Amino acid sequence: MAQHQNRNVLIVDDDEIILVALYETISSEGYSVIKANNPKEGLKRLEEETFSVILSDQRMPEMTGLEFFNKAKDIQPNASRILITGVLTLKTVIEAVNKGEIFRFLAKPWIREELLATVHNANQRYQLIEMNEKLQRDTLKLNDQLAEANQKLKKQLDETVEQKEQLDKAHNALSQNFNRSLELCYRLISSFYPILGKQTKAIVDICQQMRLGGVLSEEEQHVMVTSAWLQNIGLLGISREILSRALNAPQELNEDEKQIIQHHPIYGQTLANFLDELEAVGTTIRAHHERWDGTGYPDGLARLMIPKPARYLAVAVHYVESGLPKEEAIEEILGLSGKAFDPEAVRLFLKVTRLTQLPKKIKEVLFSELSPGMVLAKGIYSPAGLLLIPEGQSLTRKTLTKITEHNEAEPIDQRLLVYI
Repeated sequence: MAQHQNRNVLIVDDDEIILVALYETISSEGYSVIKANNPKEGLKRLEEETFSVILSDQRMPEMTGLEFFNKAKDIQPNASRILITGVLTLKTVIEAVNKGEIFRFLAKPWIREELLATVHNANQRYQLIEMNEKLQRDTLKLNDQLAEANQKLKKQLDETVEQKEQLDKAHNALSQNFNRSLELCYRLISSFYPILGKQTKAIVDICQQMRLGGVLSEEEQHVMVTSAWLQNIGLLGISREILSRALNAPQELNEDEKQIIQHHPIYGQTLANFLDELEAVGTTIRAHHERWDGTGYPDGLARLMIPKPARYLAVAVHYVESGLPKEEAIEEILGLSGKAFDPEAVRLFLKVTRLTQLPKKIKEVLFSELSPGMVLAKGIYSPAGLLLIPEGQSLTRKTLTKITEHNEAEPIDQRLLVYI
């Protein structure tokens, strides 16, 4: 949602005629203009209200415009300051600009278009500074939240390790609670980054279909489906900012960030070992981004060196995470058969998915990208938790207008997921 912008302008001049002329000209462009006929009144106004732009005459009885701006800068440092003068030397003006005391200066008599353009540029400068400071504050807040989340995750992992030691002593209890453990991990992934939860569920649905294809043994079926539930768990230790770019704009990642992302199967292997006694689950998770031609990661395994369940899981993961529409994704998988994927795994994927409805694919969008006809993959809720639009509903112009109005009144801060 576009935030309300500060368009307050303060004019300080001891000449009433000039004061009125500036007031009429600037206020005609939609700015909220306050007049002060002396510097002391101007400083008082600055204590009472926030301004994006301050204009001042240079020659005034109580103090000069530069002296006034020196005091104004201490009160509202972000406000853009414009000096109006007819006699000030160019050297003095340049020095004032370089020291940050003024943003621009206008010579008397001014040209109306030049005045308005200067005020507009000054207002834009103020908005950029304010936005940058807000982004910095938000970043610090998110870092604090991430640190808190990491602490909670560490606590949860410590508790999981302790639970693992207890479950090792009672295998029957492990069997009974295994599905609950998977559900816990799934909910943890969904809470950390909702689109990962949706992708995980879609990948599991495809693997459930492939397990019925008669190619995998019972143990391999269990390994593949369990690995499908847990293959994203290694992403929980990666910052949301890096993860967001990896999912939405991977080309923006630097080499260090790419390395972090490419190590998530290793982290996943470690975490998965707490949840399943089968070593093959961790091995499969580690290998599900390897390629048939040996150019994958993290170990560069090729062909039959890649665990069999991982070769089948890789096809399902690519289909869901490619971000392509269904038919395009299938065509790409066909093109990568024998290169990225085991041809036999591709054949099984095509065999079982042609007989059933493939799970819908999803993507994350900005609020401004919502358009009529999109179908929500996750319900939209108000900050208070009230359901505004349920999952699965197709957006219309009417619902978009309604939700936009609500967003302007009460910003919606959740991630937006739609089917593609």
